Amino acid sequence: MRPLGGKANRFDPAPSRMSYRMQRWMLTPGIRTGLRIGLPLGLVLIGIGMWFSDPARRADLAQSVADLRASIEERPEFMVNLMAIDGASGELANDIREVAALDFPISSFDLDIEQVRNRIVALDPVKQAGLRIRPGGVLQVDVTERRPVVLWRTGDGLSLLDESGVFINTLDERAARTDLPLIAGEGADGHVAEALALIVAARPLGGRLRGLVRVGQRRWDVVLDRGQRILLPTENPVRALERVIALDQAQDMLERDVAAVDMRLAARPTLRMTQNAVEDWWQIRGINKDGQ
Repeated sequence: MRPLGGKANRFDPAPSRMSYRMQRWMLTPGIRTGLRIGLPLGLVLIGIGMWFSDPARRADLAQSVADLRASIEERPEFMVNLMAIDGASGELANDIREVAALDFPISSFDLDIEQVRNRIVALDPVKQAGLRIRPGGVLQVDVTERRPVVLWRTGDGLSLLDESGVFINTLDERAARTDLPLIAGEGADGHVAEALALIVAARPLGGRLRGLVRVGQRRWDVVLDRGQRILLPTENPVRALERVIALDQAQDMLERDVAAVDMRLAARPTLRMTQNAVEDWWQIRGINKDGQ
């Protein structure tokens, strides 16, 4: 029965305003994720940080990792035991082994192939080099060696050059490579391709060709035996040389007392006679005058 003259005391199940806001805040996705993932992760990180705070434990862990890595890297299947070189002469192969400076056996993990390749390519006689590790622990080095095509004489001696004018090696004496043509003069190494074209054009001269001389870093002189020279122009030197050879084949011009054939002016080739020929000419001229 309801009490007379009074109100009933009823329990209000609705939460307070603060409790309601707290419940709504706890139900937001970010907070739920943080409590489900962030809180456990944070506790784990705190525990790891406390464990790593001990220097002895850090040292033990580092040593364990190093031992594990060494046990993997030093397995037989990862070891390189020797070097094989293909495409290089005996002397160059020895130089390659010296500059590679590898102490076998060595782990493939410790072998910087690109660095070794750069050392090998830095050698003058090496044009290209490729490195790879073959099965069986063999470091394979495939070398493309520069091929000398001319000898370049300078004040410092003789140098071997390839078709691009790149220095290969020095030579003690000309007799060691009589099979190679000779060029000389400052800047001649920068025009090896043109020199080779002139040498090909001079083949009809046979063994008379002694070499080419670069003059003033602009043009070539063809040097023949008996002290003869063919002075070529700056432009189209091969064509000028072919004209001289054609004249020689037609009139035996170079078999006469000619000291030089000057082709620097294409419209007016000039012959320079030897001193003996000039003296004979003056003598003949004097006799003719006396005869008159």
